[in-house]
Amino acid sequence: MRPYPLTWLYAPGDRPSVVAKALAAGADVVVIDLEDAVAPDRKEYARAATADLLADHRPLPVQVRVNALGTPWAAADLAALTALPGLAGLRLPKVTTPDEIRQVAAATSVPLFALLETALGIEHAFAVATAHPALRGIALGEADLRADLGVRADAGLDWPRSRVIVAARAAGLAPPPQSVHPDIRDPEGLAASCAHGRALGFLGRAAIHPRQLPVIERAYLPTPAEIEHAETILKAAAAQEGAQALPDGRFVDAAVVALARRTLSLARTN
Repeated sequence: MRPYPLTWLYAPGDRPSVVAKALAAGADVVVIDLEDAVAPDRKEYARAATADLLADHRPLPVQVRVNALGTPWAAADLAALTALPGLAGLRLPKVTTPDEIRQVAAATSVPLFALLETALGIEHAFAVATAHPALRGIALGEADLRADLGVRADAGLDWPRSRVIVAARAAGLAPPPQSVHPDIRDPEGLAASCAHGRALGFLGRAAIHPRQLPVIERAYLPTPAEIEHAETILKAAAAQEGAQALPDGRFVDAAVVALARRTLSLARTN
């Protein structure tokens, strides 16, 4: 088992056949979407279909992205889903304040994940990340954030991305996954975007189609060279405590050793 999920596959809650395919696609986590992917006149059907699916325990972690608090559907989503045995987590969209996390946490013991999709949400990133022990992760929703900020060039989101990564780690949460790459016919663009996200500090990525999963895995799993480097570091650390230099001149200290351990833990996927 991986120490962290690397792939989070979204599927629309009003299309049970698509959800079934997502569950068989090999993602680490399947996220059933009741929000953006479902039209208003299909919300009730999507909720009922999702509740039927989650009435039993699932071998694969299944989370649900409910509708945003303050919408006409949010309360019904929470009431219908939070006690179901197959629900592994709730993804809360458009979170802007820690009070929203505390409000949901007071009504359920299900793990929560906050999606920050506005400028205000980014400003409150650390406060949201530390709002309640039930919160297990934060992530960006980049499509809505682009619209809120008026950002056109991808580089314009690098500061909010780094802000969320730092807030998550400062709160003791896992590194956040990247937001989705919207073009399922662009594996090269997805791979390049994943490489950039990995360099920023993301870990894994949300997907909207099964064909994106292997691209994300290749981007985020350690390469053979990275594994070899990590093994060399751990061997050196085992032979001699404290800071030291490897024969090739690379410096090794406790932080480098910790990163090497994480690299090897990600490489062990079974």
